[in-house]
Amino acid sequence: MNTITSVFGTNVFSDSVMRERLPNETYKQLQRTIKQGKHLDNTVANVVANAMKDWAIEKGATHFTHWFQPMTGITAEKHDSFITPIEDGRVILEFSGKELIQGEPDASSFPSGGLRATFEARGYTAWDPTSYAFIKGKTLCIPTAFCSYGGEALDKKTPLLRSMEAISKQAVRVLKLFGDGDVTSVKTTVGPEQEYFLVEREMFDKRPDLIYTGRTLFGAKPPKGQELDDHYFGTIKTRVAEFMEDLNEELWKLGVLAKTEHNEVAPAQHELAPIFTTTNIATDHNQLTMELMQRIAKRHNLVCLLHEKPFAGVNGSGKHNNWSISTNTGKNLLDPGDTPHENAQFLLFLCAVIKAVDDYQDLLRISVASAGNDHRLGANEAPPAIVSMFLGTELTEILDSIEKDEQYGTKEKELWKVGVHILPRFPKDATDRNRTSPFAFTGNKFEFRMLGSSDSISGANIVLNTAVAESLRQFADVLEQSEDFNETLHDLIRDTIKEHKRIIFNGNGYDDQWIAEAERRGLLNLKTTPDCLPYFVKEKNIQLFKTHKVFTETEIRARYEILLENYSKILNIEAVTMLDMANKDLLPAYSAYTKQLSETVVAKKAAVPDADCSYEEERIRMISGLCGSMYQRTKDLEEVLMKLTHMECDELAKAQYYRTEVFGAMNELRIVADEIEGVMDRKFYPYPNYGDLLFGVR
Repeated sequence: MNTITSVFGTNVFSDSVMRERLPNETYKQLQRTIKQGKHLDNTVANVVANAMKDWAIEKGATHFTHWFQPMTGITAEKHDSFITPIEDGRVILEFSGKELIQGEPDASSFPSGGLRATFEARGYTAWDPTSYAFIKGKTLCIPTAFCSYGGEALDKKTPLLRSMEAISKQAVRVLKLFGDGDVTSVKTTVGPEQEYFLVEREMFDKRPDLIYTGRTLFGAKPPKGQELDDHYFGTIKTRVAEFMEDLNEELWKLGVLAKTEHNEVAPAQHELAPIFTTTNIATDHNQLTMELMQRIAKRHNLVCLLHEKPFAGVNGSGKHNNWSISTNTGKNLLDPGDTPHENAQFLLFLCAVIKAVDDYQDLLRISVASAGNDHRLGANEAPPAIVSMFLGTELTEILDSIEKDEQYGTKEKELWKVGVHILPRFPKDATDRNRTSPFAFTGNKFEFRMLGSSDSISGANIVLNTAVAESLRQFADVLEQSEDFNETLHDLIRDTIKEHKRIIFNGNGYDDQWIAEAERRGLLNLKTTPDCLPYFVKEKNIQLFKTHKVFTETEIRARYEILLENYSKILNIEAVTMLDMANKDLLPAYSAYTKQLSETVVAKKAAVPDADCSYEEERIRMISGLCGSMYQRTKDLEEVLMKLTHMECDELAKAQYYRTEVFGAMNELRIVADEIEGVMDRKFYPYPNYGDLLFGVR
């Protein structure tokens, strides 16, 4: 590997590259566009485009693409070459400012929730100059937003950028009241920790369920899983380490701040964590990370699984969204400092987050809702489906003292010691971490732990940014009308704590008692995607997004339809895949096994009439009975799917039917199939088993 500093950002049209290649005035005008949102003149765009093209060609690029993030949750790109024909039959290489700023992909073939009809194909991509262009393979990729002919957002980036503007606007209002006149903008930053599985490609290719759905629909537990906790932070296997080395280098070339890598809890599970960066850039980088993980794994004859629950019986994969707020002057607004009880500005922003999470707990749950993530939330591997906040002992005590108008007794930092003199002493953190909390304060940021591993992080951050913007808007309205700022500020912080303290929970989120306690507090327990999605179109939520111009009502309802439809489609694909595997592979394999057992009985008795055939006879009876049961359950699943063809209902009713009837029938079928797998001859099982998949990479 080359040194990190020599490869980092080499495939990025970064600030330093722009400074070097652009005329000074052009560079300044582009920076005004990036930092202040000023309109970019076509003349300037042409100069930037030409410099970008020359740089890309020097790097070996032949094509360019507007790289965007439609509502599929993955990225999209249409490649155009730089060539332009000239009169003598030759070509020249050109790239105009118009081509840089705007593209026109087909908008009707992407999910739109009715925003685009099939015959209405026109859509536009628009350059996001705040996210650097980069080279992938031989293509110059230009990060863009994607909207319809009518101006509606058809992607995940546009509303994210809108939400970033919303929180910046309201935060600046509040900060000016504190005398921070130098602050002209505020940005949210994110560092998403990415979990994933690696399995042998040869094994993957033999599993139709992994190929079609990303998760195993059948599979008995192996003798060993994660019981010994020996995989977590364990020594990284050589092939996995080689994969990680290649992944890091490719990410560093693209300017992705890949930092931490380790084995996760489940066998074959791993994690990659970057250093935080601005939210829209972090979102772009996370999409690139997932894409490169899957591509680079293939180089090593591995497959990267990003599904939230590829294997039953072991932990699934999530994505922890570490979120914070910073000013353009470099101040972290969620840093409590050495004396948080005396830091009124910090306490006000903390209260803004507390209020936002409580008021919009339904939207936060919706932001992580998917068919895959339903398998994780509430299990002992992910936070519960109930949204709550962990603040830790010190901050909770401070808030309690403010609520009661009592003096908070400052505590000295305790030294960390373990009774071994050679180990150094250092200040102990003010609070422990809580891995069961969905939304935990971790020193100077919040860790939103509910996201699924395959999710785009845009949805969660759109909600966080907009909900906190609304809290700050309300705070600013009160404080701007105040005659006595300090008194009003004190009352505002105290009243917010009183009204929203129900969302704060520092205990064990896995404890069954918490479910009852959360219900008593009036917190929502939205266990599945169909349970939570109707809240998306509640009036208060529509009003939130409209107020801050993040979504129009039409855009909200479109996304609601897309999420419901996507949920039903995923479960339908899984159900049809299960039937295909059961009817074409599993039942014939079980039948072949019983046939061999029967022939063995006949052969033994022919040779020795009084031979003991109890093993074979018992297995024949057991597997024949289970096969009959399994066959019936395949018919049950076929029947519930067939009923859907005659149902006339809306998307919500369809999703609810899939969750209860179809998903229930799928589980019943799997239970019997997995039981048979546990007692049959290994050589008859038609697929690599869990042991092969989880422990196959050596």
